[in-house]
Amino acid sequence: MIKYNLSCKDCDTNFDSWFASSKEYEKLKKKKFLNCHHCGSLNVKKSLMAPKLISKSSGHKTENERNKYYKIKEKIKEYQKFIKKNFEYVGENFTYEARSIHYGDKKKTKNIYGNASKEDLRELREEGIEAQVIPWVDDKNN
Repeated sequence: MIKYNLSCKDCDTNFDSWFASSKEYEKLKKKKFLNCHHCGSLNVKKSLMAPKLISKSSGHKTENERNKYYKIKEKIKEYQKFIKKNFEYVGENFTYEARSIHYGDKKKTKNIYGNASKEDLRELREEGIEAQVIPWVDDKNN
């Protein structure tokens, strides 16, 4: 894993993001899958950053850090259980189903969740259709 400091050239927002490798970053950038979380712009570039060197004293996460990440993961899993119980999973048909509900072609019986690309989400927002990205933890015990 590699962490990059990214900068949006349109709104001057700086943010960090993790990638499997530098090649993965380049691949996502080329496919235009990287966008600013603040304004949605695709004009995102890597910023200069200092590498984090691991020393003997900083080589391991503290107990507090591990607990913090465990608690966050547990909250996300609770959120997922709520969504699975109260929403209808529509998978890759999310964009189609959201439009059908919004334009009245389909009567809404339950809220929906599923998969959509960033471009699909941008198009939905431009049409006035509310859609949010939600954190998801793949966990066989969830």
